[in-house]
Amino acid sequence: MTTKPWDAQLAHWLVRPLKDSWVSPNHLTTVRLVTGLAAAIAIAVGDTIWVKVGAWLFALSNFLDHTDGELARLSGKSSKWGHQYDLASDAIIHILLFVCIGYGLREGKFGWWALVMGIVSGVSVACIFHLRNQMEQRLGKDASRQPNFAGFDIEDVLYLFPIVTLLNGLEPLLMAATIGAPTFAVWVIWQFWTLPQPESN
Repeated sequence: MTTKPWDAQLAHWLVRPLKDSWVSPNHLTTVRLVTGLAAAIAIAVGDTIWVKVGAWLFALSNFLDHTDGELARLSGKSSKWGHQYDLASDAIIHILLFVCIGYGLREGKFGWWALVMGIVSGVSVACIFHLRNQMEQRLGKDASRQPNFAGFDIEDVLYLFPIVTLLNGLEPLLMAATIGAPTFAVWVIWQFWTLPQPESN
């Protein structure tokens, strides 16, 4: 049995009062999307204060990503469109995050190569999101579920983003993403192509 992540448990507790309200999961997805876009814009400014603001907004957006799904399960308001909206919002936010990190670092030691690195990282993330979505549609949600350790998912490392900015670690982060994201994308591509092919009628 997979342990529900701590942030998902907190999101479940917070949205319980909204179960029978007019608030829909799509409303929460929109709040998550707007918060993520604001984070990316703040980071793109490149100013130290704005980068830190953007980092905290991104951490908030990452947490809010759990609220729409929890409300959908509690209220029975799940929909295919809402699920696709949630996936699209995830992809947009994470792609723009890396692109905006690169743009914000264009005056640093990487120069305009930072923007190229951000685009490479963002495109790789887009590939990962797309293929995981395809895997989920083909084999179900469990096929694309991330490993869980003591209530923490691998993606929970994103909550460390504000600490990275406080330690002035954006350039090492961008370098790691430029190497790690394409590498992980290649692995996901291999995983996708080795999946059982759907039976044709």
